[in-house]
Amino acid sequence: MVASIAIITLDARGGFHRIASGLRSTSAGAFAPVRSVVNGIVEPIGSFLAGAVHYGAVRQENAKLRAELGALELRNAEGSDAAQALAQLKALSALDKLPYYANLTLEPAEVVNYGPSNFAATVTISVGRDEGATLGMPVVGEGGLVGSIVQANHNSAVVRLVTDGRSTVGVRYGPSPGSLAVVNGHGSGHPLSASLVPNDAPLKAGEVMTTSGLQGAIYPPGIPVAKVVSIRTGTSSSQESVALAPLADLARLRYVDVVLWGPPS
Repeated sequence: MVASIAIITLDARGGFHRIASGLRSTSAGAFAPVRSVVNGIVEPIGSFLAGAVHYGAVRQENAKLRAELGALELRNAEGSDAAQALAQLKALSALDKLPYYANLTLEPAEVVNYGPSNFAATVTISVGRDEGATLGMPVVGEGGLVGSIVQANHNSAVVRLVTDGRSTVGVRYGPSPGSLAVVNGHGSGHPLSASLVPNDAPLKAGEVMTTSGLQGAIYPPGIPVAKVVSIRTGTSSSQESVALAPLADLARLRYVDVVLWGPPS
């Protein structure tokens, strides 16, 4: 009874609350390290269990996002491809306005197959003998010369690109009337080279070489072929070592023109 009266008295004066609070604070401080250790063990387990429960949903969502990303990339690629094709078509439609195609008949064609290898470089186009394309006819594209026809079927033809290892093109360069040289292919992905260029030739990087149009040549005169990339003088040679890049974008050909032309007999 004395203890009860004392507790009632302390509680009425607010003392018991202070004592109880102190006891709670003391016990909390004493058990804090234990609680920290327990939480450190229990919380990762809880996180792991929650992750395990939702793992299947996360995988499904990830797969869905990947599929959506792939579809978006495909649409972007298709859009880029269509824009590139349109640009080539526009460029081809303007070719007959260029001076070196004056009085020449151009037959448009689509590239339907690529056949490049380490040495050879050919494409198949959608026109052939039925459209007037025959062996040896030049093929041009945006930028300049693409190559010449080496096989003509009824409705298709095979074109040997200027980068092909068997391709040779007679060209001119320098001030009019121009010096003569021969541009040689060395396979897809390799630069062209120019032979018969003497050491004292008036040639510089960036200069464009064009078809020579000599008597009996398989190309009409003036068609741009390649641009000089580098010139190196050999110490024991009378010729310059010249590397060139094709002016036509041969890696992304979609549409070309067949020049219905043959050398004068």
